[in-house]
Amino acid sequence: MRVRPLFFGLCLLVGCKEDGVGPAYPEDIKLPSGFKISVYAEVPGARSMTLGSDGTIYVGTREGDAVHAVRDADGDKVGETVVAVASGLDTPNGVAYKDGDLYIAEISRILKISGIDGKLDDAPAPTVVRDDLPTDAHHGWKFIAFGPDGKLYVPVGAPCNVCSREDERYSALLRMNADGSDLEVYASGIRNTVGFTWHPTTKELWFTENGRDKLGDDVPGDEFNHAPEPGMHFGFPYCHQGDTLDPEFGKGRSCDEFIKPAQVLGPHVAALGVRFYTGEMFPEAYRGRAFIAEHGSWNRTDPIGYRVTMVRMQGGKAAGYEVFAEGWLRSDGESWGRPVDVLVMPDGALMVSDDQAGKLYRVTYGG
Repeated sequence: MRVRPLFFGLCLLVGCKEDGVGPAYPEDIKLPSGFKISVYAEVPGARSMTLGSDGTIYVGTREGDAVHAVRDADGDKVGETVVAVASGLDTPNGVAYKDGDLYIAEISRILKISGIDGKLDDAPAPTVVRDDLPTDAHHGWKFIAFGPDGKLYVPVGAPCNVCSREDERYSALLRMNADGSDLEVYASGIRNTVGFTWHPTTKELWFTENGRDKLGDDVPGDEFNHAPEPGMHFGFPYCHQGDTLDPEFGKGRSCDEFIKPAQVLGPHVAALGVRFYTGEMFPEAYRGRAFIAEHGSWNRTDPIGYRVTMVRMQGGKAAGYEVFAEGWLRSDGESWGRPVDVLVMPDGALMVSDDQAGKLYRVTYGG
């Protein structure tokens, strides 16, 4: 377990700048009226999240080599216990929980810690579920999740900015049985998805996708896509944002050949984690909306992203896109944090991970 300074508990409650002095960074976050944000836990390089059956939040990392478990043991809505349950891993960005087991996605392997419940301080060693995925580091970090069909969904991003590969596993979303068997391509033409979820009512798959770089500041937009059935192709590398042919790979093609985005997002916002809001804490208008963590642009002239946005839904379709929480990007164009993933908690709070600040935030509504 990580050892923290004595003032850590106070910092979790009110927030602290890096030097421990001054107003809390969460106070810089702008939210709709009635919403509040607080620091839930400090987790180095916090990336993808998944929720255990006992309320434990498991958190992967991209820059580090460990997966952490976060517990609110005393029920005060602060994750005061942070334990590394696995370490020495290769970019363990993705985590998924099923039937008491924790699944971890490395660059080329899927691991499993069996029976992790109640064993956080002495977690069993991970075993290999599958170890034959592509080894490319470029877009090789993964978000993973189990679908309503009981299968584990695993993406493989394009090993480049824009390119085409004969191996059908690239630029695709794969799925497999929990034991690693029967690997198949579910959807293709996806440059890189680091966030997907299933609609709570229809049980259909929705995912974010990061658009290519070097076509300009404003093109293409990232995408929020809908894949209700297997076999759909979403355009990469031939067509971007549903209406822009690639100058190299789009020659002789038409964007009408491919599935168009359900919602075009901001250009280069790096849309990552996404969840439909299924809680009851937020007002009725927010229920059923898709919340998206936007990590933020890395090479746009004027930075964009570094926020949490929402896609409004109507009749099973995307019906608009707007900002929910912002302020991680300062007015001088520098960021102090970068949202990565969102997670709806059993009490209806929305958890947000931030790999730059190394924190989990808890967003609540109080009227």
